[in-house]
Formats: sequence, structure tokens, C-alpha cells
Amino acid sequence: MKRRRGAAARGARPLLLLLLPVQAALLIGAGRVVTGPAAHHWPLAAEDRIPRALAEQRDAPVLTAVSKWLSALGSTQVVVGLTVAALLALLGLPRVALRHEALFLGFAVAAQSAVFVLVTAFVERPRPDLPRLDAAPPTSSFPSGHVGASLALYGGLAVIAALRLRGPWRPAAMAALLLIPPAVGLARVYRGMHYPSDIAGGLLNGAATLLITAPVFLHGRHRSTPRPDRPHLPAQAAGADSRGGRTLLVVPTVLVVRHPYGCPDDLAERLRAVLDGHGHTHREQRWIRTTAERPAGALAEELAARRPALVVACGGDGTLRACAEVLAGTGIPLAVVPCGTGNLLARNLGLPLDPAAALDASLAGDSHLIDVGRVRGDGLAPTRFTVMAGAGFDAAMVKDASPRLKSRLGWAAYVLSALRHLRDPSVRLTIRVDGVRPRRRRARMVVIGNVGTLQGGLPLLPGARPDSGHLDVVVFDPRGPAGWLAAATHLLSRVLRRHPQTPAAAARTEAGGALEYFTATRVDVRCARPQPRELDGDPVTDGTRLTAWIEPGALRVQLPRTTAVREGEEQRHGNSPTRTAAPRRAR
Repeated sequence: MKRRRGAAARGARPLLLLLLPVQAALLIGAGRVVTGPAAHHWPLAAEDRIPRALAEQRDAPVLTAVSKWLSALGSTQVVVGLTVAALLALLGLPRVALRHEALFLGFAVAAQSAVFVLVTAFVERPRPDLPRLDAAPPTSSFPSGHVGASLALYGGLAVIAALRLRGPWRPAAMAALLLIPPAVGLARVYRGMHYPSDIAGGLLNGAATLLITAPVFLHGRHRSTPRPDRPHLPAQAAGADSRGGRTLLVVPTVLVVRHPYGCPDDLAERLRAVLDGHGHTHREQRWIRTTAERPAGALAEELAARRPALVVACGGDGTLRACAEVLAGTGIPLAVVPCGTGNLLARNLGLPLDPAAALDASLAGDSHLIDVGRVRGDGLAPTRFTVMAGAGFDAAMVKDASPRLKSRLGWAAYVLSALRHLRDPSVRLTIRVDGVRPRRRRARMVVIGNVGTLQGGLPLLPGARPDSGHLDVVVFDPRGPAGWLAAATHLLSRVLRRHPQTPAAAARTEAGGALEYFTATRVDVRCARPQPRELDGDPVTDGTRLTAWIEPGALRVQLPRTTAVREGEEQRHGNSPTRTAAPRRAR
């Protein structure tokens, strides 16, 4: 029966391609709206100011040269040439010819082009009335063909990188590839070829094509889940061991909390070997599987029965949060093994992102104390978090991210989800910091962080440290395209220059007011209407209130010695660390 259902699912996947005409119809409708009833209303009525403002900067030869190079990355000749080269490379790889990936990439680029041609046949929009730096093709300005083609190509390569690359190069390659399409769009506006809404249409065309074609060609590739016909690792209890006719009681000294999908059987075997290599033999290990209803498994019950020397959490930030909820205040060290989508706590603690390497380095290191946050709200019982709690845009992005895409694309699935919420309205809210007079704001999101660095090294909360004794808060409210651009430019500039850590300070605004920062030991946020909310990357019930406070030094974690040494040297030289924390040494 399961085999028939699997065959039926595989046969149904090509039917997803029927969504391409729907995609074209929706884009045609959007184009008709842009050129028709919405053309004389804000914001479309004012968007011609942006290409005019950028045109005034053309006296800078460096910007003009860079824009020419970026625009060329989305041209027909370059896209076709690079697509052909990529297909030959994927098909010509020795021993591991990536035929499915090649089909996906080639079809995505071709399908995007077909949709673009169809849309421009029904939508006629003139280009900006400006001196243009590129030759104008005889097509409608909406949507941008350069941007759509570049997202289909470079975004498709980012998807393949997410599936095939491993180690630190994976997020770097994905980030570099995904930044190209918006950079091409900005260059096209600068060169007088498009309006911002044309760029948005091109991004929508490319993103929709990838979302439709990826499940057809890549679904089920590199799936790593426990096989039903293979026995799982035993959940070893304290049991008997016969030696010389005597029965000895074997008491586990290490509890391993394992997410069954993030940490499949083959990875679990590698981690067992690492533990064994550090003196924790198989008989001393007790493995606990998590479930959706019990994200920490039976950890609480095990701790009530015995006090282990170490707890190992093999999963994502949600699994770590559940373990921290149980371990906070006990003094039992926690080893973090990153096996999830975001792995933000591991990133901020400077751990290797390879699970076995992270465990090996942690076991060879020392234990340190870090803070945890605690939060409650309407419909949300008090619970701890180790990374961030948020309401608004970030929570909506997390909530709507497809589990299937997360399993295939990793954290890039959140980027695709975020695109759907860029136009979500802001909400009126009040924020009270450490009991002072409430501040009234409008915002897209509020994030309360114990750590501050996101995937790709993006410093959303540049002053946050997991041992600072306080929480960092950002209120995010970009006003229009210019606000989004200012916020993105500000955050990316910190990544590119390896931003120094910002010390704790009074409330401040950056990026033209799009980002407002606070530090506090207690934060109370109240929204005018219910908002999506999230804890450590897991959606929780919508609500209007979040109250968070800090529990300093509540959690003991195992960290590599190199992290502590590197941080200590930076502090002695008067420099702040850029990415990893220097948690307090456990006494």
C-alpha cells in the first residue's frame, strides 16, 4: 500500500507544472493592475522618483561601471551561456552526474523565460522616461526579464548548493548566489531600464518558477530519514552486565536527546563513535528520541531518576530550546550538536556546523555559563529560549516556511517565505523596557534576542552576547522601498566589514530609523492586534503580548577550548569578538 501511494505521489508531481500557466496569468493580472488602476495611486505613482534619484548619481564612474557589470549578469547572453556551462558541469561530474539537478536548472531557466515572454505579450509598460545606459529591448518594462532570469539561474544554483555542498562553504555560496538577482535589479533601476515594481515582478516570476519546478525534479533527493526496515539505535536503560558470574548495574552517564529526522541513524552512529572516543562507552550512553509532542523526549523523567555527567542535544534550535527548558539551573553541562535548519545557537557560540566535529570539539573543551531568556504572553505559558523571541514579520516568515522546502533547501526556505510577507502591514505597539515609560511605535516586527547573528553572519542584533546578563531588542520598521533598501544595506555592510560588536548602550536608531535598538533585563511588548510569534525559530500561537526577561548564567554548555582562547585574546587586546561568544567559565 505504501509503495502504491509513493508511486502515485511521484506521478502527481509533474502535474505541478500545470501551475506555470497559473503563474503567467497571475503575473499578467499584476501587470494590468500596475499599468492600470494602481498606476496613479501611491506607491506606484511615486516610484519614478527612485530611478530619477539614482540617475543623479551617474557622475560616479565606479557606480556606473559596477552597475554595467551587474546588469550583464542578467542579460540573455550571459544567462544562456552560464546555464549551458552549468548543465555540462552537472552532467559531466565523474561518478555522481547530477541529472535531476541539471533537469531542474535547465527547466527553471527555460520556464521562467517562457512565462516572461507570455506576460510581456499581454502587458505593455513603457520604460522610465530617462536617459538609458543600456539598449532597450522591444519588450514591456514589466516584469524585468533580467531579474527573473538571474533568479531562475543563480537561485537554482543556490538550491543545488543547498542540496550538495557541505561545510562552511555551503551558506557562503548560497548567500552569494541569492544576492545576485536583487543586485541585478538595483543595477537595472540605476541604469534607467526599469521601475522598482518591474524588479518586484521579475523576482516574483523567478521565485515562483523555482518553487514550482523544485518539487518536480528534486523532491526526495538526498532524503536522510530513518528507514523502517532498519532497527533504530536502542534507548539504553540502566541495565545488567554479567562479568565473571556477577551482575553489575550499568548507569548511563551521558543522555543523548536525538531528533530522529535531523539526526538519522548513520549520523547517530558517528556521534556514538565520537562519544566513545572521549571515554563515554556505548554502555554509558542513553539515547532519547524526541517527538512532535515531546521535543525534549523523556529528558525530564531521566533527570528525575539520575544525574548524568552530560546531556547531548542532537537537533535544531527547537530541540536545544526544549533541552534548555529542562536543564536551566541544574548545572548539568549541555553539548550542542547542530542538526537543524538554522542552528543559530551553534553559530553564535562559534561551534563547527558539522555535527560530529561540533561534538568532538565540545567534548575536548570546557563548560561555560550562558544566559537564557524567559518569555510569556497571552496564550503562551512561561517558557525559556536560548536564541530569540519575536513577533511580526520574522514569525510570519517562520510560520509559513514549507517543511518540505526546509528539508530540501535548509534556511534558504525562510528567504522564499519572507518574500511573501514583504508587504505585510506594520502594527501599532507599545514597548516597555525595564519598567520605564512605554514607548509607542509602528513596526513590522520586534525581536528580543539572547544572541544576535543570523545565517550568513547577518548581525540583526550586533550587541547581543549570550553571557551579557541582558537581552537585546530590535524594532524593525522600514518605510517603503527606500526603508527596506536602507535596512538591507546597513545590515549587509556589517557583514562585509566583519562588524565590530556594538557595546550595550541606550536606545538608538540606525538605517534612517528603520532599525531601533534597546537593551534590557525585562521587555514588555503589546501589539494593537494579534501577531504571529516565534521562539527560537518555532512558531507559537498568535497573540498581542510578549513579556521577556533574562536568567543570567542559567545554562551550562560545553564549548571548544579554541573559542575561549580566541575570545580571551580579543578581549585582552581591546577588541570585541565578531561572531562567537565568550561565555563565563563554569566554576
